[in-house]
Amino acid sequence: MRRTRVGLRDVISQGIPREVLQDLYHYCMKASWPRLFATIIAFFLLFDVLFGCLFHLVPNCIANLSPPGFLGDFFFSVETLATVGYGEMHPQTLYGHTVAMIEIFTGLLMLALITGLMFARFSRPRARFLFSRYAVVRPIDGKLTLMFRAANERQNVVQNASAQLRMLRNDVTSEGYRIRRIIDLPLVRSQHPIFSLGWNIMHVIDDASPLKDETSQTLDGREAIFILSLSGTDETTGQVLMARGEYQASALRWNATFRDILERDGSMLRIDYSKFHDVDPLAEAPGGSAPP
Repeated sequence: MRRTRVGLRDVISQGIPREVLQDLYHYCMKASWPRLFATIIAFFLLFDVLFGCLFHLVPNCIANLSPPGFLGDFFFSVETLATVGYGEMHPQTLYGHTVAMIEIFTGLLMLALITGLMFARFSRPRARFLFSRYAVVRPIDGKLTLMFRAANERQNVVQNASAQLRMLRNDVTSEGYRIRRIIDLPLVRSQHPIFSLGWNIMHVIDDASPLKDETSQTLDGREAIFILSLSGTDETTGQVLMARGEYQASALRWNATFRDILERDGSMLRIDYSKFHDVDPLAEAPGGSAPP
């Protein structure tokens, strides 16, 4: 049994074996930093104890063992696995040299794998895209419009940024079959040439829109979720950045508008991101909508 988070829901799945060792790279890329370091330390100590036991099986295979007994074998195993070799303790029998050779080879493999893993985690592209906590439904140019707000927290140029908006909701087919549909919602503009500051992403609710007969109550009853996906190429690194924002039906604010974050300061424009998530109600409800 495994508990994961899919969209905005916690899902418990069973019947699929959890083969961590067969998918160790994905686990290490997905794990948190504390859990990753704990895993690396656990493997390091496990090999140290294992080879320490092998050295301890044959007494006097290590010269100048200090401290005597298993503790000395353990610390010699630590030095050998890390390929340190201080010079005081060293193998003095064929058995000791053989075990040390195997442990050194194991240590080199561990070092190569950990180095590659750390580089992969640090070099993995991360999109610092900011999504508004809410979406608003308001008239734009006389048309009822669903609007989301996004920003680039790095404020560098993301070239050829693209956006896709999809809705997931429960439906019942004409045969009575319950299905979770994924519905594409076309955008007024799905491309941004230089996404560096902010972007208002809009879907017009007209007669062709899947939302034309929806209200906050019907969307909530069908457990609708809106998924906004953004992607683009970072001009600094050339890496493709991807991020998504997820909104339940309760996150839609009908007959409302985003608070303006642009302020003019002389000849300069000031952007106040502290107001990024603020929403203000409109004076009148747009025609055809049903505010919650």
